Amino acid sequence: MALPVVHHPAYTAVLPTEHRFPMRKFAALADTLLAEGIVAPGGFHEPAAPAPQAWIELVHDRAYVDQVLAGEVPPAIEREIGLPVTGAIVRRALYACAGTVLSGRLALRHGIASNTAGGGHHARPERGAGFCVFNDVAIAVRVLQSGGLIERALVVDLDVHQGDGTAAIFAGDPSVSTFSMHSERNYPSRKVASDLDIGLPDRTGDDAYLAALADALPRLLDHACPDIVFYNAGVDPHRNDRLGRLALSDQGIEARDLFVIDAVRRRSIPLAGIIGGGYSDDVAALARLHASLHRTAATFVG
Repeated sequence: MALPVVHHPAYTAVLPTEHRFPMRKFAALADTLLAEGIVAPGGFHEPAAPAPQAWIELVHDRAYVDQVLAGEVPPAIEREIGLPVTGAIVRRALYACAGTVLSGRLALRHGIASNTAGGGHHARPERGAGFCVFNDVAIAVRVLQSGGLIERALVVDLDVHQGDGTAAIFAGDPSVSTFSMHSERNYPSRKVASDLDIGLPDRTGDDAYLAALADALPRLLDHACPDIVFYNAGVDPHRNDRLGRLALSDQGIEARDLFVIDAVRRRSIPLAGIIGGGYSDDVAALARLHASLHRTAATFVG
């Protein structure tokens, strides 16, 4: 059996040429997975439709959702999001949410699955932020819970930026555990406490990073006893990332992904992987880095 990988053409939306968000990486990642044989031609799983409003409102306030869907987001919130909230961007956000939900369902069915988008961890109930319109992982958790498919979930967030939105959404909810390991001095300036946060100093490299992860994750998995893990495999901890402050190498990213996936799957817990952040002007190199999640996950199939 091949790794179930979710992708949709709507993940790529048009942005102004000078915009710093590397929107082309989603299509480039899909091309990379095809070129490497991780996905066969025609083998992507596609969400059949964008996420319905009812799913979004399991997490986000109706007033905010209405603003987004009507294209009437207040300028101050749009600036905080950092993306023009156009029809194409909204469609992209809705399909990314649907894709993460589908990844979760496929993971429950097959043990492991991945999405070529996702990781909107700065979006809170009342607003988006940090290139995140909606919090797709939080929405996926709530959809799976409301459908009776899971009771407990664990979010493992290894994006270089702290998962403040996810932490805010699940604060005080014993059914969802949140773990963020990130650059302490990076965005956001005001963190929101996860169940476990590890803030790393600038220029933390492979050895120290992997040691911190190895010390924390196994104990957390055993304590949380989740029915599913959503793994945000952001590659912005890489040393060449222009929005990161850490110093992981290509090999460090690969070792991190292997450690996380192995720790989860050796406990027979389903894992849904999402790509999270990654910011480079070299889109081809960025796509190859993001492919680490899917490349590693593929070795755990069958």
